[in-house]
Amino acid sequence: MTHSMPLTLQRQAGLTLVEIMVALAIGSFLIIGAVQIYTQSRQAFVVNESIARVQETAQFAMDTIEADLRMASNWGRNSRGLAVEGRSLVADPNPNGLTEPVGSTGSCGTDWAFDLARPIDGSDNKYDLDCATLGGVQGNSDLITIRRATVKETAPEAGRLQLQSTRIQGELFETGDVPPAFLPITTNPPGCDPLIDPPPCVPSSATHTLMVNSYYVSPTSTLIPGVPTLRRKTLTVQGGAPFIDDQEVAPGVENIQLQLGIDVDEDNTVDRYVNPGDEIYDPAAAGYVPGARVMTARVWLVVRGVTTEFGLQDNRNYQPGNANMGQQNDGFRRLQISKTILLRNART
Repeated sequence: MTHSMPLTLQRQAGLTLVEIMVALAIGSFLIIGAVQIYTQSRQAFVVNESIARVQETAQFAMDTIEADLRMASNWGRNSRGLAVEGRSLVADPNPNGLTEPVGSTGSCGTDWAFDLARPIDGSDNKYDLDCATLGGVQGNSDLITIRRATVKETAPEAGRLQLQSTRIQGELFETGDVPPAFLPITTNPPGCDPLIDPPPCVPSSATHTLMVNSYYVSPTSTLIPGVPTLRRKTLTVQGGAPFIDDQEVAPGVENIQLQLGIDVDEDNTVDRYVNPGDEIYDPAAAGYVPGARVMTARVWLVVRGVTTEFGLQDNRNYQPGNANMGQQNDGFRRLQISKTILLRNART
């Protein structure tokens, strides 16, 4: 006898092929959207970071040059370079026989450190110092030379070019001994130490260190090879003697331009702007205008990124100062800035 077992049919729960396809399509759209948002966010981050780096480089370079320019013609107690003994004269660039600074690339010229009659000088779209550069010279870029003394008083130091000054006169020296014309140094009140005591401790004369900086642009950086950079020849001391050090200031600076605002009628206002090296403010030049003084300095900087950016289009025609760099459009991000700087010690 045969017994048949009843079969219980159970209903199976699941997704149909159509439902699976719809779910995959929706998931794919969500994933693609998330990837696109991430990619766009990443691109925006890269662009913003590149812009920030270029802006920071430009601001740092401008701040460095501005600090120097504002204090040009500061000779300690006075601002009259023609009142300083030992400065370069028309017929004698080193009348006191001071040690001429020399660097690893040679001397920058006998009057490079001593030409106090020209606290700001330079060359238009060229580099013409006697000392060689490090890394070459960027074409179509200016040279800016700034001469001044330190703001704070310094102790006399043998081998360092320094300046002793009063309100009416000054003298360059390097022996570590204050020039006899300024001795004895008295203080008011008597016995105070001007290097330690605050005002009203005032000595009869003060010692300041001579500062000379020549800014130029090199086509390649020692820190980031292949990237243009702002450099400067700076006066310092090495081995007990004046020394010219070549320092890298700001990688990324591609061009620097300068124009000087000149007062020709002694009314403490700018009458015209000229390029660096113009004869109008050079007492030794044939085109010198007696009484002409540099009142302001207008500086342009062009700064570029250190790496290229994919897809970057830049059709701007860069024209800093009187230079024409044209349209670069080489994938590097660039920024051009300018600033007019008033010299604090220019007014009478």
